[in-house]
Amino acid sequence: MALSFRKLHPQFAGEAGPIDLREVEDRATLEAIRAGMDEYAVLVFRSQPLSDQDQLAFAQRFDGKLHARTGSAVLGKNRFGNEALTDISNVDESGELLKSDDRRRAYGLGNRLWHTDASFQDPPGRYSMLSARVVPAVAADTEFADMRAAYDELDAAIKARLEGLKAHHSIAYSRQTLGFEFSDKEQEQLKGAVQPLVRTNPRTRRRSLYLASHASRIVDWPVPEGRLFLRDLIEHATQPRFVYRHSWRVGDLVIWDNLATMHRGRPFDDATHRRELRRVTTLDVAPDS
Repeated sequence: MALSFRKLHPQFAGEAGPIDLREVEDRATLEAIRAGMDEYAVLVFRSQPLSDQDQLAFAQRFDGKLHARTGSAVLGKNRFGNEALTDISNVDESGELLKSDDRRRAYGLGNRLWHTDASFQDPPGRYSMLSARVVPAVAADTEFADMRAAYDELDAAIKARLEGLKAHHSIAYSRQTLGFEFSDKEQEQLKGAVQPLVRTNPRTRRRSLYLASHASRIVDWPVPEGRLFLRDLIEHATQPRFVYRHSWRVGDLVIWDNLATMHRGRPFDDATHRRELRRVTTLDVAPDS
């Protein structure tokens, strides 16, 4: 299939030309999508009527192993019966809106913090693929920040300071910043992982900041200084000139590179308006792992 992209933002993000991802199996098209990811970091595919199985199958064809060790698993079973299919919605098993005091709703509010998926795991997430199934009449957008452009604009002294630094990422930490409380057993299952503060794309060699609200501290730094430095970097990386805001339509599939972007959901009246999206994330592993 011939594939083209239209730029959506001066820095990054592209919209793919007409294509049905359910039918994409040939290596040439899959590699063209990967090349598009290398260039744009976020790709929007419109009019993708994907079933859950379609979405899982495409993710595996595109990038192999799937992330299934989600933080939300500590709260209860996945309503789809597959932890690789992450529920990004505000409804329960019966399709009813979550109550304001439901722990699942409180946990999900953490998606409104700037983050990158599965950075709290080893290996972390590589590509996330979010499919819009039910979209409210009000704006319920998602913002993406280009961490490559943000790195490029750092001054030389900051870039030198970043060399070799690592941060501990924990989804328990990011949720606790919003007041979410975990039991001792839940906390034990969410110990987190250590990640570099700068990542390099192995194909393009382009460097990017690797940040998230999950980043709790910089390894071997005093905690206050580390958290202040992380906060400064996130503030820098999320300036408007680095951010693309996506307005969802039913049937959208948005793919983003977690090693080159951060993202966050924007607030909407989730006690009134139903919103259902499904996310599949691949793991950052070698192709033959």
